[in-house]
Amino acid sequence: MARGGQQGDPVDWVTRAADDAVRHAGDGLVTVASGASPSGPIHLGNLREFITPHFVAEELRRRGVPVRHLHSWDDFDRFRKVPAGVPAEWADHIGRPLTAVPDPWECHANWAEHFKAPLQAALRDLGVEMEEISQTQMYTSGAYREQVLRAVARRDEIEAVLARHRTRKVTAGEDASAQEAADLADSVANEDAEPAAGGTGDAIARFPYRPYCRQCGRDTVTTTAYDDATTTLSYTCSSCGYEGTTDLSTDTDGKLVWKVDWPMRWAYESVNFEPAGRDHMTPGSSYTVGTEIVSSIFDWRAPARVIYAFVGFAGVQKMSSSAGGVPTAADALRILEAPLLRWLYVRRAPTQAFDIDFGPAVVRLYDEWDALGRKAADPAKADVATLAWHRASATASAGRLPTPAVAVPFRTLSSVADVTAGSAELISRVIESSGFPHASVADLEPRLSKAMQWTAEHVPADERTTVRETPDAERLGSLTEDEQLWLRIFLDRLPSDPDLDTVTSVVYGVPKVARGLGFDDAPTDEVKADQKDFFRLLYNLLVSADRGPRLPTLVLALGPARVRQLLGAPES
Repeated sequence: MARGGQQGDPVDWVTRAADDAVRHAGDGLVTVASGASPSGPIHLGNLREFITPHFVAEELRRRGVPVRHLHSWDDFDRFRKVPAGVPAEWADHIGRPLTAVPDPWECHANWAEHFKAPLQAALRDLGVEMEEISQTQMYTSGAYREQVLRAVARRDEIEAVLARHRTRKVTAGEDASAQEAADLADSVANEDAEPAAGGTGDAIARFPYRPYCRQCGRDTVTTTAYDDATTTLSYTCSSCGYEGTTDLSTDTDGKLVWKVDWPMRWAYESVNFEPAGRDHMTPGSSYTVGTEIVSSIFDWRAPARVIYAFVGFAGVQKMSSSAGGVPTAADALRILEAPLLRWLYVRRAPTQAFDIDFGPAVVRLYDEWDALGRKAADPAKADVATLAWHRASATASAGRLPTPAVAVPFRTLSSVADVTAGSAELISRVIESSGFPHASVADLEPRLSKAMQWTAEHVPADERTTVRETPDAERLGSLTEDEQLWLRIFLDRLPSDPDLDTVTSVVYGVPKVARGLGFDDAPTDEVKADQKDFFRLLYNLLVSADRGPRLPTLVLALGPARVRQLLGAPES
């Protein structure tokens, strides 16, 4: 059995999960799995479903263990409701498979593909590689025919399991939140099959398979009879009134209900590890029922798993893809480098909930990431934190994920992006003047673009810096004698080709010189008071505010000519 690392190496949740997957698989290929329904935007909470098995697969590849990450798209699920922003007439498609619902935005083949595509692109950027399976293709091709017939033939055994869990109550000590309880109630309502009459006159029983209506394509059907000898299922449709039959031995127009479908796939794909959200682990939920059905009906055992908590956004406790307006991985990648986004998920055990905030916390997050990178560069400082950094930074196939050649702090880039109105070339020049030699635009990517995007999208308008277009004639006409002296000294000492150190020295040195001190002298209390007033004057004249970005950076960004013009210097 391949185990993680050498004695004394740091051990994290990925190490332990990989060990569990290997124990489940024994020798040979390890299959880690994930699954998601493309019913709407696949948000940052859903991302945990994809990225958790990815990290486990990466750990197994590191060990030399053969592994595959298998992802099932549950695109044969029913279309449940029309979200905001979609024409009301799409209600006509409720009950049809997601792959049979047209894309209202007319950019993809169907509803499911519209929501798969952006997540697939984001996963490529994140270095997540997986073998993808469409459940529409699997069911309609007849791949699961043998499993469907087995489940239907043993429907009484399945119903006994479902009934036992359906009536079980949450006991003391079992933690089921109100949200999870609501999820459970919803899952029971939607996952259990319609009552159906047995073909031989036996008592009414719930049926584990539900066809889509042959006439209207909806799953609003009630099974009225089933003949075990001919495998013919009779049904009526409440939507269109159709009464018809389907032969489970030859037709492929339906699917197993979820609580049977999931364990069936564990066995069919020989799944050894799969994560699941807390709502799948409550009493009577999909996983607990599936652990019994997979062994008793499909001759497999439930995979090793981790339970993951939900990811919130700016105070939202749980995101729902049907709610709309929730951030996706593509949204996050507009402002976060791919390794940093990966790090948010790998640095915490999946059982830990966390929030992602696109506000000021982004600046601190980049600072923390950069500091951890410096620590990770020293093998003597290896620990669980640096292990997470390494897991986030590279993959077995792609190697190092894109990071800037010149790692300028995000707070510096965003500040400069603000005062340069997003001019990449001007930003590059300012950064190079700030002590980062040879920092071309290419050297600053991808962080530069993300800093520009964050500044444009997530910094409130009242916190943005707006550089004046023309000099403030009124303010310049009311300067005190001290203010006139400060400006004369500043304009006299401001070089035509400045760098950050020189500008910093001038900005802080002007009040010193005005009081007869040298640039390098320590400031007196009077000078410190003058410096505050001088800084406020420069902000007033340059950006019509009392404060703003760091003055040396602002002066560099604007350039000497623009600064001189706004400070009322005569044209030379």
